[in-house]
Amino acid sequence: MNPNEIWHIDTSILKLIDGTRVYMHAIIDNFSRRILAWCVDSTFDTGATAKLIVQAAKGLKETTEHAVPQVYMDSGVENINADVAALIEANTIKRVLAQVDIHFSNSMIESWWRQLKHQWLFLNTLDSVATVRKLVEFYVQQHNEHVPHSAFEGQTPDEMYFATGADVPEKLKAARLLARHARRETNLARSCSACQSEPKLIPIDLTPIASVTSTSPVIPSNTS
Repeated sequence: MNPNEIWHIDTSILKLIDGTRVYMHAIIDNFSRRILAWCVDSTFDTGATAKLIVQAAKGLKETTEHAVPQVYMDSGVENINADVAALIEANTIKRVLAQVDIHFSNSMIESWWRQLKHQWLFLNTLDSVATVRKLVEFYVQQHNEHVPHSAFEGQTPDEMYFATGADVPEKLKAARLLARHARRETNLARSCSACQSEPKLIPIDLTPIASVTSTSPVIPSNTS
């Protein structure tokens, strides 16, 4: 698999502290887990999907020439409308409806929403759309550029998407070995003198123990 072969797009709703709803939209690349486009709005925009696809499609030439991504989405009105149909007609994307064209859900982007909310947004005071937009912008940047992914042996989504991190797994492996050695040397240097000295051997007497004949106690008779 390569970047831009499969995308996932979805909408998630967030409530501010005053109960106001905020609508978040995002596209994630299946291969690299990179967030390709996103937006935060105070109202539900049925044209959000088409706008994000156009934005994400600008990066197609940066990775794979003439790629036509399969975009997994649900059956919401933001995904089934004339604007999205026009993009399909223009061969910009191929639409795949979750639980309609395929039997499973759009789990990858849904999982990313959970991470965004529980690992970041819910830790902050969500008092306005502007605040949420700023927080999402920061999280997306960190996610794409800095956060290593275990599935990629330490590479970030950007490194996977742009194929710039092929040497990262080996560098991390070498760094782990150096850290393990340094930790061992540090622990040995902090050991007490008793631990560093040669252990004293305690002789064990293996001479057989003489058997002892036990005698039954004499029980006096009852003369009364």
